[in-house]
This record gives sequence, C-alpha cells and structure tokens, in this order.
Amino acid sequence: MRDPSEIWTGKASSYDRVRPTPPPALLDLLTQLIDMPRPALVVDIGSGTGLSTTIWAERAERVIGIEANTNMRQEALRKIENHPHAAHIQYREGLAHQTGLPDECADIVTAAQSFHWMEPTATLVEITRILRPGGLFAAYDYDWPPAIHWELDQMAQEMGRRLVELIRERGLAQSLPIWPKNKSLDPLRESSRFRFTREVLLHHIEQGDAARFLEMTQSNALSHQFQFTEQEIGFDRLTQAAFQYIGSEPIPWYFSYRVRIGIK
Repeated sequence: MRDPSEIWTGKASSYDRVRPTPPPALLDLLTQLIDMPRPALVVDIGSGTGLSTTIWAERAERVIGIEANTNMRQEALRKIENHPHAAHIQYREGLAHQTGLPDECADIVTAAQSFHWMEPTATLVEITRILRPGGLFAAYDYDWPPAIHWELDQMAQEMGRRLVELIRERGLAQSLPIWPKNKSLDPLRESSRFRFTREVLLHHIEQGDAARFLEMTQSNALSHQFQFTEQEIGFDRLTQAAFQYIGSEPIPWYFSYRVRIGIK
C-alpha cells in the first residue's frame, strides 16, 4: 500500500486547470451555520492546488491549506504569488491525521474532494482536536460526471464502473487506499465526536468544452494511476461522445455538491 498523495505527483498543473472551483454558496452556508461571518481561522486539509483554500481568502482572517504532495503545494504557492489576499493564505506540508496545528485553533475545517483519501478514524480525531468547541467540519465532493447530456453522462458512468471492475479483476485495489465518497457522513456520525451532523446538497454551474471534460476525466486518480488502454476502459468512445455532445465551445456544466457537516 502506497502513500496516496504520491498519485498526484506530476499532475498538479492539469488538475488545477480543469477541476471546478467550489460554489460561493458553500462559504455562506458554513459560516451561517456557526454564526460566524468572518472566521478567524479556516483549515483546508488535503488542499491540493488551493482551489478549495483561496476561496476563503476574503472571508476568513486566515486560511491554512494542509497538503502532503509537494507538487500540489508548489502549484498552490505559485498561484498566490500575485493574489490580492495572499497575506491571509498559508500552505503547510502535513497529513490529515497529523496537521501540526495547535489544539482548538480552527473555527472551520474543510476537506474538499479529499476525505475519501483519508483514514477516517485518525483523521476525525485530529480534526476535532484542532477545532474549537462549536467549530464546524465539512467534507464535500461533487458528483461525477456533471450533468451535461444524458448519453455522455451515461458513458462516463459506464467508464467509471469499468475502471473499478478492472482494478478488482487484476487485484490492484490494495495498492491504492480509498474510502467510499457516498458514505462519508457515516464516520462523522459513528465517531461520536460531533454534537450535530447532516448532509446538504448544493449546485454549481461552470462552463467547459470537450477538451476540458476529457482532461478532467483523465485527472481522476483511478484512470491515470493504472496502466489500462483507452479501449479497455472505453475512453476512446468517451472522447468521440464528448466532441459530439459538447464540442469545442464551452457550454454549461451542472455540478452537484454533497456537503457532509459535523459540529463539534
């Protein structure tokens, strides 16, 4: 079993270019839930290239991104060189279960598109250690694919299922630790570390063309980590469908975000 952060080495630039930015309504929701319009500190664990970190720069006094992968951290640092609120943003090397932050320092902790890469028990111990009493943890993910065209969506879902089947058939699952996204509220509830938990759905619209859709598909950890041919997983057919149903001009993509929330 390898360090899961290694899979993103060499992928930071592409990841940052094609992945969506979290919806602004997310910040409104999380700050309203704890009656704190301007948090003193937000900690974003598994912060990647900072897509989920920099969104807090205008809304929080400080935001710290915790990221284990060097390439992802370097990309995040490069992006804030000329950011107008760079003074509010900091990135640190660390793990979800070993952030190196002091006790009860954070008002909000987030894990964006990353909680399924974290061993939940140790991670939640660390999150509740660094959260102040009454603080909020949010693990959120977007559904893939976004709603674009039913036939394209169906083909992308079939490709995802085929990837999982091939990984299981070839006994590769143990080499890449991953936990289910659609059950990430369960460990929050079962940990008994939060006085309140719930799931909220948010929606977000971005624009994208066929090239972005295909690059984003390839930025999926499973599709680029294992050496499958395009024909084996159906990427050749997905490429044809993307140019048929999206084309070379951007059109709206409709993302659904699942936000799992715990209040300490």
